[in-house]
Amino acid sequence: MSHSAFHAAGAMPEPWVLRATPLVPPGGHVIDVACGTGRHGRWFLANDHPVTFVDRDTSAVEDLAGRASARVVAADLEAPGFDPATVLPPGGFAAVIVVNYLWRPLLPAIIAAVGPGGLLVYQTFAAGNERFGKPSNPDFLLQPGELLEAVRGTLQVLAYEHGEGLLPRPAVIQRILARKGA
Repeated sequence: MSHSAFHAAGAMPEPWVLRATPLVPPGGHVIDVACGTGRHGRWFLANDHPVTFVDRDTSAVEDLAGRASARVVAADLEAPGFDPATVLPPGGFAAVIVVNYLWRPLLPAIIAAVGPGGLLVYQTFAAGNERFGKPSNPDFLLQPGELLEAVRGTLQVLAYEHGEGLLPRPAVIQRILARKGA
């Protein structure tokens, strides 16, 4: 699907994800964690990647369930006793995409799921966002440098940003693009 077709459908991926797209190994398996409507996974499907879509509520991606290159997994990633390896096997993905989601106990499994030569593409809200509205709970806001610390010694940081953005609404965001060595 072209950029314009995604834009017209209102499903354009975040610019951070678009920036990472050419760095994902061709045909590599991608996982869209806490996928919501699946806009990021759909982008990778349209660009010839098999994709696993994971969310507690998968109703917005059920239309993909019959596609050979799409796997839809309903899982409560925050449930007590949930085993992250069931959906995030260590080294299992060419790209792990996480946008607007933070559950700190899952972060080590997310990082470990990046396969050799693969990417972590992560973007979510950060401390300071509370002055703009939701999310405002510190449990769901990254602290300055938190993603950098999370990948230290495991992944090579290709790009990192932390600061205020205005689009689509004012927010404080932290982003990281990091690669696992081959």
